[in-house]
Parts: sequence; C-alpha cells; structure tokens
Amino acid sequence: MNAWASLREIPSQTGASRQMSKEMKQRGFAFVGPTTCYAFMQAVGMVNDHVVRCFRHNQV
Repeated sequence: MNAWASLREIPSQTGASRQMSKEMKQRGFAFVGPTTCYAFMQAVGMVNDHVVRCFRHNQV
C-alpha cells in the first residue's frame, strides 16, 4: 500500500475539533485552530485516526 495515498484518508480536523477551537477562542485562547485542536485530540487519545486497514486500528 502506498503510504502517501493513505494520508488522504486521515482528516486534519473534525466537527468536534472545530467546536473545541471555537469554544477555546471564546474563552480567550489564541492559536487554537481546528487543526491544532485535532492534533491535540490525537495526541491524548480522544480520536482513533488509524485507517481501518491499519493493523493498529483495532488495537487503539
């Protein structure tokens, strides 16, 4: 499988990350766009962004 092709299947933001960004900006935070929020959500394990074909998908 072409690794670069699989990157197109992974979103850079979601509705939840857009909402998180909006709420954080309302609370005075800066530099918290939806992509930054989504990256945070990935880092702390809030989302499983492994594609279904990935061997780690079910493990996460």
